[in-house]
Amino acid sequence: MFEKIRDLMVDTLSCDLDSITPSARLAEDLDIDSLDAVELNMAIEEAMNITIPDGELMNLKTVGDIVAYLEANAG
Repeated sequence: MFEKIRDLMVDTLSCDLDSITPSARLAEDLDIDSLDAVELNMAIEEAMNITIPDGELMNLKTVGDIVAYLEANAG
């Protein structure tokens, strides 16, 4: 799951592959702002066939948090 999210972040947001780790903080380490979060949210929803409530991604602090959220909520 982590690898899939990492690849989506690289493709969608042009993040540096090596900087994306489970402990990487979205805002502080990866410079993801609210617009980036919306783009990533849409990419994850499309790739994983899941609906993520608006703003939910911005409540998550790290890449690992995204993975845990998806593992807990994926159908």
